[in-house]
Amino acid sequence: MGCCISTSSRSTCSSRSNGEKISSSHLGFKLCGRNRAKKTFADHVVTLQHLPSMPNRIFTNGKSRTSCIFTQQGRKGINQDAMIVWEDFISEDVTFCGIFDGHGPHGHLVARKVRDALPLKLLSFLHSFQSRQNVPGKTCFRGNSKKLDGGDSEKDGSTEDKLDSLWRDAFLKSYKAMDKELRSHPNLDCFCSGSTAVTIVKQGLNLFMGYIGDSRAILGSKDSSDSMVAIQLTVDLKPDLPREAERIKRCKGRVFALQDEPEVPRVWLPFDDAPGLAMARAFGDFCLKEYGVISIPEFSHRLLTERDQFIVLASDGVWDVLSNEEVVEIVSSAPTRSSAARILVDSAAREWKNKYPTSKMDDCAVVCLFLDGKMDSESDYDEQGFSSATLQSNHSVTAMESDDGQNSEPSLQRNFTVRSSEENDPYRRLPVEFEGNEETEAAEDQNWSGLEGVTRVNSLVQLPRFSEERPSS
Repeated sequence: MGCCISTSSRSTCSSRSNGEKISSSHLGFKLCGRNRAKKTFADHVVTLQHLPSMPNRIFTNGKSRTSCIFTQQGRKGINQDAMIVWEDFISEDVTFCGIFDGHGPHGHLVARKVRDALPLKLLSFLHSFQSRQNVPGKTCFRGNSKKLDGGDSEKDGSTEDKLDSLWRDAFLKSYKAMDKELRSHPNLDCFCSGSTAVTIVKQGLNLFMGYIGDSRAILGSKDSSDSMVAIQLTVDLKPDLPREAERIKRCKGRVFALQDEPEVPRVWLPFDDAPGLAMARAFGDFCLKEYGVISIPEFSHRLLTERDQFIVLASDGVWDVLSNEEVVEIVSSAPTRSSAARILVDSAAREWKNKYPTSKMDDCAVVCLFLDGKMDSESDYDEQGFSSATLQSNHSVTAMESDDGQNSEPSLQRNFTVRSSEENDPYRRLPVEFEGNEETEAAEDQNWSGLEGVTRVNSLVQLPRFSEERPSS
């Protein structure tokens, strides 16, 4: 039961020889903020019910103080991509960003559930860590410390090691808890549904990343000649990567590509040509968890420099048609920062029509985080055609979304930023064909089929059919 492999981090509890506890501020951030209104870190811990009222948290098309986000539904049905930017995540100067690409019949629900719950699990872990700091002489760090190049002295290096170890442990534990919650969720069937995740935490000049699946994060930076270059921050965890393929095969899973799409390796059950998952790690997909597909994230830590300009997170609907260099060029040349994510999605939509005219365009979701903390003025933002309502916490959108699986049939939702007049669009966006399309809306009443429109855009080729036997009346 569960994953075929496990990572058991060695826990080494230690305290300084003089009994002094290692404070959270020693690790580079203040969890409590006691100097202001004597708040405790518990004040930052929220529940799913409190999320709609959380400030500085956006998850629908719009912008924040330092970022812009945009998603567009593809041609396969309901949009299964989810995204989030949460500024002041723990304290000031800490930002959480994430992209989640769902797949399978309930993939949209899985992606939203992970979007909402995973950041809270990170907060919960950090809260428990801070609680341990309140016990004199007792500090616990888990995971293997790794020496970083950022420290100039032994003391600085030790601090960086502890910070790296803390966040590594936080990501590993949070991802594990997230997958465990999905497995036991009473109303959400994740047996043949799942989601990718690429999540980052920017804390000052520190960038911590945890990810599974084939969504990707890149960095736009300037080289020595002040030219923009693309630096890939994450690895697309595909089944044909040697380490991933070896693990899957060791667990009796199979990895191969179909004849009509030889460039897309997939994971298959040992006894059936199903489900054909196009990634080696994912949340959910419990039909494959005993055969090599895992939810353990890859983790990395990077120190940002003044040459680094922005970070782009996107689902594979963007990366299937645009290269890292093209994405950096599009974002860096956007007329305004607040329009960068939308222009990138529009560019991907055009490339889908050019490169794969017979394929169904995949959903696209983009987060653009600008590292200097600057964004356009409000007047510039309004010119891009975004509704001012997207600057809020989008309470009404939260009410429309259901991540508990209680709604048996998914319902199409509208982007609140679609404009009524095409002439008002200064960037000549492609028409949003799925809006009001009777054919697409009629698809709500059809059974989900993994075989429909088999192309490189599908994460699942086919679903195993498990039907309960019903007594004849």
